[in-house]
Amino acid sequence: MTNKISSAVIIGAGIFGVSTATQLARRGVKVTIINDGPPANGASGRSLSWLNSARMRSAEYHRLRMAGVDRYRTLSAKLPDADWLRFEGGLTWDADGAGNEIDAAYRHEISLAYDALHVQGSDIAKVTPGIDSRAITPQGAIFNPGEGWVDLPILIDHLLKEFSALGGVLVTDQGAASPLVEGGRAIGAVTASGKRFEADALLIATGPAVPRMAFDIGETIGDGTPIALLIQTKRLDHPLRAVLNTPRIAVRPAPNGTFSIDADWAAEEVEVKADGSLFVKPETLQGLLSEASKVMEGNPVLEVASYGAGPKPIPGDGEPVLGELQGVPGCFVAFSHSGATLGLIVGELVAYEMATGARHPMLATFRPERFAKAS
Repeated sequence: MTNKISSAVIIGAGIFGVSTATQLARRGVKVTIINDGPPANGASGRSLSWLNSARMRSAEYHRLRMAGVDRYRTLSAKLPDADWLRFEGGLTWDADGAGNEIDAAYRHEISLAYDALHVQGSDIAKVTPGIDSRAITPQGAIFNPGEGWVDLPILIDHLLKEFSALGGVLVTDQGAASPLVEGGRAIGAVTASGKRFEADALLIATGPAVPRMAFDIGETIGDGTPIALLIQTKRLDHPLRAVLNTPRIAVRPAPNGTFSIDADWAAEEVEVKADGSLFVKPETLQGLLSEASKVMEGNPVLEVASYGAGPKPIPGDGEPVLGELQGVPGCFVAFSHSGATLGLIVGELVAYEMATGARHPMLATFRPERFAKAS
């Protein structure tokens, strides 16, 4: 199908924005990305970036996530030596008690033919290294051999190199941008400095800011965005290879022997000050390091290299919000949790819709108009 547009503007240089921009540029569309600072300076820079479709969710969301993982496998096959994209499995377990859902989750995953092993702590070393087996609860854990992880800032840089080579333009020195709507239709974006960037189509890919920006042009998108906190550790020689998702901590390997760490309880301890700035208590950081050490073989001493706190994009109903705003023709949105898993496939499908004007069937249940119907 041939393109119906020759130009596009994208607000946001996170994974959705850059992935979509690169796909459009591959189609020969003239694309400008506008960002309020360097690429990946928002949620993409503090994502755990676990590539998966584990546990329970809608069938449509599972299919989209599996397509997302597939695109990463294609990329990994092209870049087998990339230390920022690895498929070495994921391991998860629940807290001991009545709320433990490991058996139900395992049976659900098996019913979908999602590669899964139900293992006890005593057997964990046989399937993946680097775990303190004493941390695994009596109900056991699920190991998913096909899962992986990606370092989003490095991926974004990788895509931007191709984007630039294809003639794409990245603007980072004009401040924040807003949709430019005239005659009820999106015609581009205008920056805080007043510069207009006009185009045939616009994508809003600003992570947690998408619902507010949509509201400003008369559209409703449900918003369940919380605060997130991610630690990057200093380099450590350790055998852990799988992504860990445990009752108290999530840990994933990262390039150069470092580890990324987060937890919901720690994010809830982040203080939001009156001016909107965020304060992370030292004891919260130390608590994260301590919990991570408990699940890693040898209980190593972990040290903070850097950390980031900020909003984590989650739609109000938990499902992705993708596609054109029906009340503002020419304006598309990309807003979702699991930005890493969906990063490549969302860029592909949203670019398809922007370029051709056709609606892709895989996005049918993720349309933004579902919130207008609900209200």
